[in-house]
Amino acid sequence: MENRKKARLILANGMEFPGWSFGYEGPSDGEVVFSTAMVGYPESLTDPSYAGQILCVTYPLVGNYGVPAEEFSPEGVSLNFESERIWPRGLVISEYSAEYSHWEAVKSLGTWLQEHRVPGIWGVDTRALTKVLRDEGSLLGKIIPEGYAEDGVIDDPNERNLIAEVSCREVIRYGSGSKKVVLVDCGVKHNILRCFLSRDVELIRVPWDYDFNTLPYDGLFISNGPGNPALCPSTVDHIRTAMASEKPVFGICMGNQLLARAAGAETYKLKFGHRSHNQPVRMAGSEKCFVTSQNHGFAVDEKTLPPDWESWFVNMNDGTNEGIRHRTKPFFSVQFHPEASSGPEDTEFLFDHFIGLL
Repeated sequence: MENRKKARLILANGMEFPGWSFGYEGPSDGEVVFSTAMVGYPESLTDPSYAGQILCVTYPLVGNYGVPAEEFSPEGVSLNFESERIWPRGLVISEYSAEYSHWEAVKSLGTWLQEHRVPGIWGVDTRALTKVLRDEGSLLGKIIPEGYAEDGVIDDPNERNLIAEVSCREVIRYGSGSKKVVLVDCGVKHNILRCFLSRDVELIRVPWDYDFNTLPYDGLFISNGPGNPALCPSTVDHIRTAMASEKPVFGICMGNQLLARAAGAETYKLKFGHRSHNQPVRMAGSEKCFVTSQNHGFAVDEKTLPPDWESWFVNMNDGTNEGIRHRTKPFFSVQFHPEASSGPEDTEFLFDHFIGLL
């Protein structure tokens, strides 16, 4: 690469990782996290659950298949991405491929980052960085290209209600299926919309704090999203009211945490979270295991679940909760992503399970 410009990733613990700037040239701060996914950077970068974070991709080569075109379905759902924009505050990689080759690619990763004003840094020892984050936990950090001063200020996204930042601002309706599903948008990935629309469903997508209990619907879905679920008490209140009607409730990722809080359980921050396409989970009370796609930094404390709720899935790496369900009522949620995108589709049957309950 010609005209390379140096850059630094500075962590809150004082460690610095040198590299080269690409994408948008400018400083950016956030919570530095790592993902072990081998592919899927267009999907990961447009996942709203990465809002406020600087993403370190551990796979050594990134950018080699470029970025596809921005296309939408007749319903207005993105065909190639998980939202309409890039959400991470920055991207950290080992080796950047400025030249790309893929039949659907229309631009390079660097060009795409530049268009969305997101800085990247490559040439970083991502193995060493990941070991630091694994041992110390996710850390605040800042990408600083050469020529920009370090002011010592790093914004902590965990202190903000990130769900309010990524949620839609008004009610959006999709499809005209035989069943109506209210989708609480906490930062929904568009493949969740695709999964529902392919199953003869009318979707009513509402903002995170919208009182959807005023709407007629057959089932309630609570989406994924970024940040701390404790900062969304109004959403939890609306979910708790909805459960009184005993209509089916299904949650994914942040939806798992918000449903748990509505049930009366607690949530907590994980040391470094789960961000990958190869997280193994086991269905409680069975030997059934699944490989799942995940992206979250908080988890449900299953010890605080009320007696009428139970753990449904467990993470086989660290034993943390990966899903809950009510023992007698049609309420359930999972911490992983059954819609994947990108990642394995082993658990997409959960959408069919939910639709079957409507």
